[in-house]
Amino acid sequence: MQEDFLHYIWKHKKFQIDHLKTVTGEAIVINTVGQHNLNSGPDFFNAQLTVGEQLWAGNVEIHVKSSDWFLHHHEKDKAYDNVILHVVWEHDTDVYRKDRTVIATLELKDFIGKDVLSNYKNLFTKQNKWINCEHDFASIDDFVLNNWLERLYLERLERKTKVIEQLLKASKNDWEAVLFKMVAKNFGLKVNGDSFFSLAKSIDFSILRKSRYNRASLEALLFGQAGLLDHDIEEVYCLNLIKEYQFLKQKFKLENGHVLPCHFFRLRPSNFPTIRLSQLASLYHEHQNLFSKIIETNHLDDFYKLFKVSTSKFWETHYTFQKESKTSKKTLTKSFMDLLLINTILPLKFCYAKQQGEMVNSDIIKTATSIVSEKNSIIEAFNSLKKLSKSALDSQGLIQLKKEYCDKNKCLQCAVGNTLITR
Repeated sequence: MQEDFLHYIWKHKKFQIDHLKTVTGEAIVINTVGQHNLNSGPDFFNAQLTVGEQLWAGNVEIHVKSSDWFLHHHEKDKAYDNVILHVVWEHDTDVYRKDRTVIATLELKDFIGKDVLSNYKNLFTKQNKWINCEHDFASIDDFVLNNWLERLYLERLERKTKVIEQLLKASKNDWEAVLFKMVAKNFGLKVNGDSFFSLAKSIDFSILRKSRYNRASLEALLFGQAGLLDHDIEEVYCLNLIKEYQFLKQKFKLENGHVLPCHFFRLRPSNFPTIRLSQLASLYHEHQNLFSKIIETNHLDDFYKLFKVSTSKFWETHYTFQKESKTSKKTLTKSFMDLLLINTILPLKFCYAKQQGEMVNSDIIKTATSIVSEKNSIIEAFNSLKKLSKSALDSQGLIQLKKEYCDKNKCLQCAVGNTLITR
């Protein structure tokens, strides 16, 4: 028996609340179970109960065994002086207040239905399962799952908001500067995300503001800071970039010693850092006040138009500085723009709305449901249990479910787990 399960049972009244009695036979009537306390101190604050004929207002403490009270040294802690009921699975000793009066104790094991206990044990019986409920996941009603996934998506946005808030604090609330760092990281994808992020942090955004009117200057700034101009290359385009970067480096006293190296290995040519940096330069060359435009944009097709940028001319015939390739116009694909929206743009809009004291914009939810589902091992595994992920909202919700609930055995805080335990 786990204490978390007893918290869940008490909080949601998943036991026989009629004819409750203390271990000494006094009747218990629950008016309110109290507020669940997730910090130190008693487990539930401000409960209201009638024990016998006495109305009590105070705190409730929950343990597997009554003797855990002494194991946790609550008898020495003033925070527990106002406990009015000790809820336990098994009563093995009386617990006293400082005035030596006995604290009323409710032994729960006789008031919890056998089905609830059986469902709980089945859920937490590990047998090399990917998730605890994998054998029953498909049986969960679509209405429950869809509502839970929307809530999980909002939780994931909240988690990403914390990163944005840290960047805002460091940049003195410069939203454009924060956007650049996040967009740069996204352009690097998994392989070069950290590299591009370190590159963005190495450039004061005021320098980018001054350089973005000239695409060649902007490319020189990005390629130079990324350490991609340190080779002996005779191409005129490259020589001009080197010359421009040397000028910028001296003018703005640029340093790139802490910028992580870019990687080409095992990447598709379209994802080479050279291509992505040229596209990033194009985005900031073509759009001034990009953050304002993003905040004003709410429809998916308008986002696609905003981010439809290509490389400069040189990269239409190259993937690297050293080797020429077949001519192709290298424009951001919809799938890439979808990732940019999922991982950067929508979290940023969500955070901005919160900062402005606005309600969560329904347009964010609408956009997330309009973007096709991501494809990865987590989504594939969930879809093998039940074909569920149709949109980015679904896939982000499922990622949140797996990482923050399934992997941490938080079935008691999960809508799926709750349904299975009490069905």
